Amino acid sequence: MMAPPPLGLIAELTHRCPLSCPYCSNPLELERASTELDTETWRRVLDQASAIGILQIHFTGGEPLVRRDLPELVRHASALGLYTNIITSGVTLDDRAMAALTSAGVDHIQLSFQDSDAAGNDMIGDSRGAFAKKQAAAARIRQAGLPLTVNFVVHRENVARVPQMIDMAEALHAERTEIAHVQYYGWGLVNRAALLPTRAQLEAATEAVEAARLRLAGRMVIDYVVPDYHAARPKACMGGWAQRFINISPSGRAMPCHAAETLPGFVFPSVRETTLSDIWHKADAFLRFRGTAWMREPCRSCDRREIDWGGCRCQAFALLGDLTATDPACELSPDHGVMQAAVRESGPGAYVFRRIEKARVT
Repeated sequence: MMAPPPLGLIAELTHRCPLSCPYCSNPLELERASTELDTETWRRVLDQASAIGILQIHFTGGEPLVRRDLPELVRHASALGLYTNIITSGVTLDDRAMAALTSAGVDHIQLSFQDSDAAGNDMIGDSRGAFAKKQAAAARIRQAGLPLTVNFVVHRENVARVPQMIDMAEALHAERTEIAHVQYYGWGLVNRAALLPTRAQLEAATEAVEAARLRLAGRMVIDYVVPDYHAARPKACMGGWAQRFINISPSGRAMPCHAAETLPGFVFPSVRETTLSDIWHKADAFLRFRGTAWMREPCRSCDRREIDWGGCRCQAFALLGDLTATDPACELSPDHGVMQAAVRESGPGAYVFRRIEKARVT
């Protein structure tokens, strides 16, 4: 049976970024500007996305605004009837950039903050003055009449300020706020010990989110993403392996998720050489873990197997060295203890910041 088309295409236009966040989800081996797909190739990819029934395009990075052709790509996607979303740090979203994107027909902008506090925000992004630039970007987005989602990434050092983050999003007139705990892949895994919150911190943050949801019901939606390390069951990573998204790296590798290239034994097809239709329907890299046939026990007989789809393959490999193992986030996994051990071993410490010259950190 042919799989239904993916809901969205995640277009990682570049790994270049003015920030150096130590929890960045980009790979440790960052791709250089010289390897990036050119404009015409991206236009062809957008054509193919529309043809196979994709509805949403998420332009991301790195920082997608460093690509001078971003307005052109947004305009092309809009002409195809695709819903366009830009995920940005906002530090380069000046008046000229905002006007160009508005003219191109962008539908939505998701703006990331590193904290509700200027000092904390600028420290974690390793970029002085970034907080003020982000606030100005939020104002431009609202003045342009665009819907705004504000994203806060939370961790041990800023999780106590979740209430202030929600208050700030409300003051910025965001329609949606995402309170997202660090997900421990890429640079986040390198810095896990210093970033991972305690259970008490997580519980306090969860209480704050639930209280705010009640208070702001009908005015602002609050999405909440928790860390796997305090979970009893895994999340459905990306909605399930090759179930909802195609992720394309700056150089054109197509993957079911941004972290999949860490897995051994895969050849991820390139959009330079293979159509999106063939990638989605025929590529081994997309078929291998789609559905439930690949599962071992306890996943195979679990009544949640078509809810969480076995959890995250990248996490299973990163923590256990076995990409077919039950995600250790699950309490039914015989290896669940590795998550609990990581929590015990976490605590304040120095960060390894995301930088090209440090891309080979292990």
